[in-house]
Amino acid sequence: MTLDAIGLEVMAHAFAGIAEEMGAVLVASALSPNVRERRDSSAAVFDADGELVAQAAHIPVHLGAMPEAVAAVRAANPEPDDTFILNDPYTGGTHLPDITMVHAIDLDGSVAGYTVVRAHHSDVGGARPGSMPPDSTEVFEEGLIVPPVRWTRRGRRQDDVARLLLANVRTPAMRAGDLAAQLAACERGAQRFRELVARRGRAEVAGAVRDLLDYAERRTRAALGARVRPGRYEAVDYLEGDGTVTEDLPIRVCVEVQEGSLVVDFAGTAPASAGNANCPLSVTRSAVLFVLRCLVGEDIPTNGGMHRAVEVRSPRGSIVNATWPHAVAAGNVETSQRIADTLFLALEPAAAVSAAGQGTMNNVVFGGSGWTYYETLGGGQGASPTGPGPSGVHVGMSNTRNTPIEVFELEHPLRVTTYALRRGSGGDGRYAGGMGVVRAYEALADVDVSLISERRRHAPRGARGGGAGLVGVNRLNGEPLGGRAAFRMRAGDVLTIETPGGGGWGVGASS
Repeated sequence: MTLDAIGLEVMAHAFAGIAEEMGAVLVASALSPNVRERRDSSAAVFDADGELVAQAAHIPVHLGAMPEAVAAVRAANPEPDDTFILNDPYTGGTHLPDITMVHAIDLDGSVAGYTVVRAHHSDVGGARPGSMPPDSTEVFEEGLIVPPVRWTRRGRRQDDVARLLLANVRTPAMRAGDLAAQLAACERGAQRFRELVARRGRAEVAGAVRDLLDYAERRTRAALGARVRPGRYEAVDYLEGDGTVTEDLPIRVCVEVQEGSLVVDFAGTAPASAGNANCPLSVTRSAVLFVLRCLVGEDIPTNGGMHRAVEVRSPRGSIVNATWPHAVAAGNVETSQRIADTLFLALEPAAAVSAAGQGTMNNVVFGGSGWTYYETLGGGQGASPTGPGPSGVHVGMSNTRNTPIEVFELEHPLRVTTYALRRGSGGDGRYAGGMGVVRAYEALADVDVSLISERRRHAPRGARGGGAGLVGVNRLNGEPLGGRAAFRMRAGDVLTIETPGGGGWGVGASS
């Protein structure tokens, strides 16, 4: 069967609707503010061969790395209605706080596909509350490592696995609630998939998957040919240390734009670092796929067919293809951002790309007796050829919301004393870059804090002659902290974070 244009559109929305409903179930059921309010989670549907069929409009760094999680679970020989969990960065995961749940869809006694939910948990153990230590040197310091293991077997929860996991975290009740929400989301997706098969027939659904994958590949290759000038493009950008050193760590990329495809080579990038700026190859690939998605336009289904147009070459043992047991806490959240920035910088001569956004997730972790809290902060988006950059938004590999101040203050011994746009932080140009934000927290009791942020030395670049955005600043009681820090706030202390602005685009007065 080959679908016509209308059939392709109908089935693409049918699969995407399953993923979106999974996300809605997760958010409605979760306990933690990080998932319930910030929506630091993602959902997708895969076919029985492990190819991405559809994803919800969630977190780029989560979604682009999901195929490796499904591949790791398939290697463990799942049975129909089994659900696996994992967070091991070297076996399908990204960094340890991201726990992924992969459910094998049971259709008449066989595995018909997989529903997948990944959520950032605000604590999975490790050396510091929140499992995001700024200075970890091995993955073991960052929390409990979970290889692909069964959370349910034939639909029945494996309580031994649950007891082991929950005994190693600081907030077991909240973790149990979020994991239950993930399972509910996976099961809802499987239910909706079976209902789709009941309406359309198994052969028609399988044929639709094949047609959609091929269609996305054709459209992606055509869009690359039309929108990106063929050639060889290079760039280098830098991470501002790794938590153990402050020296710049280069990320180098060479992009070969061929007829309808990209070959992305990271030769010359820094070797894996002693600190936690490293990331597994799955995270690097997710950043490349994000850039591809930005290049090809919005009306192409995001599925595994799109992925066929890209080849990623990354030296094993480098900061962008780290090996066990290197620490990776910041790789997922910060190195992924810099990979995307470097790719856009390389492609500026070849395509109509935006100026750099804030280039960091501004990770903030608070913890005390029996509680932890994690959030990332928005900043300025880079301006583009079509207009100014948005202000106060998550950019690049992140796509979360903020936690409302009322929720934050109700659940934690902290007060937000300032939350405002950072005026003048966007770069000048024909179109101005977006502004960062200022967020200040006053401690009402003793609180442990971890900060991981970037763009505190190197400003987000402008494009086509536009000015750079302002760098970010972290301060404790008015004194600068640098991009990474671990410390204890006493009652009355104030932590202030000013996030970077986006770069401007073009020469001329900002509009």
